[in-house]
Amino acid sequence: MGIGGSDMYRQQILDHYKNPRNYGELQDPTFTHVGENPVCGDTIEMDVVLADSEETIERVAFRGDGCAISQASASMLSEELAGMAVDDLLELDRDDIIDMLGVEISAMRVKCAVLAEKVAQDGTEIYFGEKDDINRTTTEDGSDST
Repeated sequence: MGIGGSDMYRQQILDHYKNPRNYGELQDPTFTHVGENPVCGDTIEMDVVLADSEETIERVAFRGDGCAISQASASMLSEELAGMAVDDLLELDRDDIIDMLGVEISAMRVKCAVLAEKVAQDGTEIYFGEKDDINRTTTEDGSDST
């Protein structure tokens, strides 16, 4: 990717940070889950509404606080998740998130970038009983290395 593309993606990240999409709360979500990156203090709480079949994500909203990368990633992911199959969400990995962001992320910032993904995945797995009910997701538990 050339410099121009890189600048375009940086602008996109700043836009999502300053004007986050799907920011707020949903009434009667199927589930809500929260996560944090304790190294830099990023937090994200995500509400998810599943379709009646529970196979597809209908709507997503998030709220949180943190660096531009974590908040822009949450905003961008919230747009991607609407209409996505639950199985596809569970298959996302850090490379998918970095590709979505469109910029190279330093090793220290990967945990910021994947926080929203991990919150959505853990919340889904807890809802379906595939993971023990944890109070909050943290990027320090090693789960960011997918």
